[in-house]
Amino acid sequence: MVPIALEVTCSFVAWLCLYSCLCRWNRQRSCKWSCRLVTLLHGLIVTCLSGYVMFLDGPWPLTHAGSPNTPLQIHVLSLTLGYFIFDLGWCLYFQTEGDLMLLHHTLSICGMILVLGLGKSATEVNAVVFVSEITNPLLQTRWFLREMGSYHTALGKLVDFLFVLLFLVLRIGVGAWIMYGMVTSPEPNWLLKAGGLAMYVVSLGFMVEICRFVRRKLWKKAPSLQAQSLQE
Repeated sequence: MVPIALEVTCSFVAWLCLYSCLCRWNRQRSCKWSCRLVTLLHGLIVTCLSGYVMFLDGPWPLTHAGSPNTPLQIHVLSLTLGYFIFDLGWCLYFQTEGDLMLLHHTLSICGMILVLGLGKSATEVNAVVFVSEITNPLLQTRWFLREMGSYHTALGKLVDFLFVLLFLVLRIGVGAWIMYGMVTSPEPNWLLKAGGLAMYVVSLGFMVEICRFVRRKLWKKAPSLQAQSLQE
């Protein structure tokens, strides 16, 4: 565990140093701008790494749940754990996020610590990281478009569409598949199964917020469509 703890510590320090450097380079911007850049970079890197582990390096999470951790899986989870510790600390310090996001971060941290400590089940946790983080770059891109005044454009609509689509298909659909495989397998620890189910419930909470966002979008669009039809 000592090498893993050291790797997680190095990951945390690296993300913190990157954030500090971005704050210095973007002094005209807010701290949240720099933190979002760190989040965007983490989302891109971890999505690629966890996707490689899931689809190419293996093993497949739906058939090998509870299998021993591979070195690459340990590296990916250590990198991600260091980031989540940094981001949770940032959110608590600046008090920018709601309870649902804080719960998501806390469950993620506890789950990765448990998996790294047990030495197994990184296969399915890595898959959960992939389906969770793949939408993160789109979410950050949406925020930056808002900040730069370019959200109400065709690009903004495309980003929203892709985010909602990937969230529903991967995080909700594929996520349910992964949770089913983990819960029905006899190998994973019962505590990890409970944590996985809790994480999925949090994802359902995010889905409710997204559905509300889509409904608001449609309500705003409906009057303009009605006005257009009357003119025609």
